[in-house]
Amino acid sequence: MHPLPRKIALPLLLLTLARGWLHAAEEPPTDWIDPDTGHRVIRLSREPGTASLYFNQNAYTKDGKKLIVTTPGGSISAIDLQTHEIKLLVPGPVSVLMTGHKTGDIYYTKRAARQAGGAGDAPSESMGGIVYATSVDTGQTREVVKLPPGVNVASLNADETMFIGVKLPENPDRGARAGQAARAGADPRFGQANYEGTGPNGEKLTFAQAKDLQLHRQLLAARAGPPRSLFTLDIKTGAMNVIHSESEWLNHLQFSPTDPNRIVFCHEGPWIEVDRVWTIRADGTGLAKVHTRTMNMEKAGHEFFSADGQTIWYDLNTPRSQVFWVAGYEFATGHRTWYQLQRDEWSVHFNVSPDGKLFAGDGSDEEMVAHAKDAKWIYLFRPEEIPEMIGITSPNSADLIHPGFFQSERLVNMSKHDYRLEPNVTFTPDMKWIVFRSNMHGAVHVYAVELAKH
Repeated sequence: MHPLPRKIALPLLLLTLARGWLHAAEEPPTDWIDPDTGHRVIRLSREPGTASLYFNQNAYTKDGKKLIVTTPGGSISAIDLQTHEIKLLVPGPVSVLMTGHKTGDIYYTKRAARQAGGAGDAPSESMGGIVYATSVDTGQTREVVKLPPGVNVASLNADETMFIGVKLPENPDRGARAGQAARAGADPRFGQANYEGTGPNGEKLTFAQAKDLQLHRQLLAARAGPPRSLFTLDIKTGAMNVIHSESEWLNHLQFSPTDPNRIVFCHEGPWIEVDRVWTIRADGTGLAKVHTRTMNMEKAGHEFFSADGQTIWYDLNTPRSQVFWVAGYEFATGHRTWYQLQRDEWSVHFNVSPDGKLFAGDGSDEEMVAHAKDAKWIYLFRPEEIPEMIGITSPNSADLIHPGFFQSERLVNMSKHDYRLEPNVTFTPDMKWIVFRSNMHGAVHVYAVELAKH
């Protein structure tokens, strides 16, 4: 075999080296100390397009040792949080629901109507099909329940005996169809539609503005159409029981992690025009609004349970884009606690540690609600309540909101992250790390930041 002429061989060698350097430059780091915060960050995923679950989905196994993630094509994998070994559990396409609080099995649906994306935003909803459960330890899979046509399920209760879901009208209104089309056409880079639009004067809207406008249109269509229904689905019998119906856009359904009969759901749409946060019992009793607006432009939402199931926490603005809180409502006592944040600390999603002593936020960009100039960070928050005066208190103190504030610590510089992908922070069960997803290095990957500082 004759060697290549020098004039050809040298350029080929340089091209090969350049491609190697380019590949190395594109490969995200696996372990580093953030120079701006001093915290260690590791990349848990290896395959580009791997994503952690939505912030209120239970993504950890019962023993707290493994994290459930999705990969391109709608597959489900488990990451060992100690060894970082990655194990494929379920080939796609499937729609992941959550890990069960009782068994630790991963629940998901298979259906033909829609493909599941690796970087999905909210919990995937299944339009018919079959729910399965797979053991993370053994890989053994069982069929759980067949779903009636035209319904979806969104959450599993604490003792794994029933699902909660939404049933759309038999002939969905145009707004519902538009919403389904938007979810089906989600941009895999961001896990949601790449919203675009123009304002009343023909000006180009930002991503956040265009999204709000689309939500507004879908809300109006839902209110003009026939009622939608919340239902429970009994796993043992397959019986579906409608527990509530109304002409609102019902969404964000979640069961309490401890009380098998406590449900929280929302009225979806732009938060300033809905009473968003609601609770109901699995038998249809106890319907109650969790938060009542007291001023114009007040907004509340992105509700999530505490790990003990006793409190529902939510993002609150009084009014929108001006004063920022994480607010909590305790079911048993009605006790309310509001923790104030600074503008740059407002986050797309918040979360709370398993022991309830710490909070986390995933930051935001300048286009979003807070219009913050320097908010692209993963945050750790330490809550502090404002103490009452010595021996002096309001006569109806127990019935009033108890205020406090967050002491914040920046954990990860997210300046290179595109916030059309929501990071969705969660605490690991041992409370030593915060897991999030990010496109800071280009492709979507799953990362974890250590709470201890180096």
